[in-house]
Amino acid sequence: MQNIEARTIGKVSARLIPYLMVCYFIAYLDRVNVGFAALTMNKALGLTATMFGFGSGIFFLAYFIFEVPSNLFLDRFGARKWIARIMISWGVLSALMAFIPAIAQATGFGADTTFYTVRTLLGFAEAGFFPGIIFYLTLWFPSVYRGRIIGSFMAAIPLSSVIGAPISGMILGMDGVVGLSGWQWLFVIEAAPAVLLGFVTYFYLTDKPADAAWLTADERIWLGERLDAERRQREAAHKLSVGQAILNPRVWALALVYFGDVACVYGVGFWLPQIIKAFGLSNAMTGWVTAIPYAIGAAFMVWYGHRSDARTERKGHLAVALVIAAVGIAASTLTADPVLTMVAFTVGACGVFAALPLFWTLPTAVLSGSAAAAGIAVINSVGNLSGFFGPYAMGWIKDATGSFAGGLLLIAGLAILAMVIVLGLGHDHALEKAPAA
Repeated sequence: MQNIEARTIGKVSARLIPYLMVCYFIAYLDRVNVGFAALTMNKALGLTATMFGFGSGIFFLAYFIFEVPSNLFLDRFGARKWIARIMISWGVLSALMAFIPAIAQATGFGADTTFYTVRTLLGFAEAGFFPGIIFYLTLWFPSVYRGRIIGSFMAAIPLSSVIGAPISGMILGMDGVVGLSGWQWLFVIEAAPAVLLGFVTYFYLTDKPADAAWLTADERIWLGERLDAERRQREAAHKLSVGQAILNPRVWALALVYFGDVACVYGVGFWLPQIIKAFGLSNAMTGWVTAIPYAIGAAFMVWYGHRSDARTERKGHLAVALVIAAVGIAASTLTADPVLTMVAFTVGACGVFAALPLFWTLPTAVLSGSAAAAGIAVINSVGNLSGFFGPYAMGWIKDATGSFAGGLLLIAGLAILAMVIVLGLGHDHALEKAPAA
């Protein structure tokens, strides 16, 4: 039994995780490359810090509105079709960011209004991608593997900055090539892979284990039976309809936890290139330095997920990660020394990124089927509202005080609040163990 389990999980992991990592890598890069573009784009478009923060964050308001419907469409039409649609549409709209000046001139709108509009459309287009992938992984991996599997998949977040930050910094140096500025080339070049991978996704992904011709018959049977047994075990303890999942108090408490962690991701992430550029670095060097906390955070994220799986312990691990995030982010405000500031941000990044995959083991342990699709979407959509709140609050506080310190302390406080909620929530570890035969 152990042999077929190891063989099946190994095949599924090798088939799905590297590809999904690449897809999420591109998604996250297209979502946050506006932070690097801002190094020259803000001046070109006449955007203040508050305007940039609002435009960066408005993506998440649109994302919030369409998140639950998008995930229910994925459950109905299948992952490969819906995820392919999402990737192609977001790639096209991300590329449109490069042509904001031309669109503004053609429509008569201001550059700021055009910036807000394209970011809003991008949010609608990408809505459902991440929670769709989380739901998709529940269709392929038993609960006991999800800490490490989601951790490996979500390592694409920090890795997108490890690789993307230096590349973005270099692309900003392409001013004048074919009449476009460097920030415009940034959007065009980094959007193209999303469209290409959208077409690949349609043919590459398999909707469910029963359709996996790349598994042997006994592997398909074992995986299907194991997942069905876990589903029955979950439903015996928490049988929820779609409506009940959407209104469930635990789901909303988890959404608040996710709100706190995501505020750290985007509240800092959108502004970190500008914070580092203020050290007096060039655009290219800013890219390399920005990559440091993300590289270390990615390694810590994967290790921490394995540690949690090995101990089958979630709540304590998640609470500790959130404390590490808060301490690191808050400590960055206590020094003006660039090296100490980067050490603090690196500590914070370890906590922020370690918390992300561990968080998703909590709702996926109690939700299944369409209720899982709806519940995961609710959590992700509400949590991602902090993607609007965090960057906008940072920009507003920066304009009001001339410093990022107040915004960083606010975000650290949200991480502490998330930790308190986690400690107050119960979690049944038995639901993550293999059901008795």
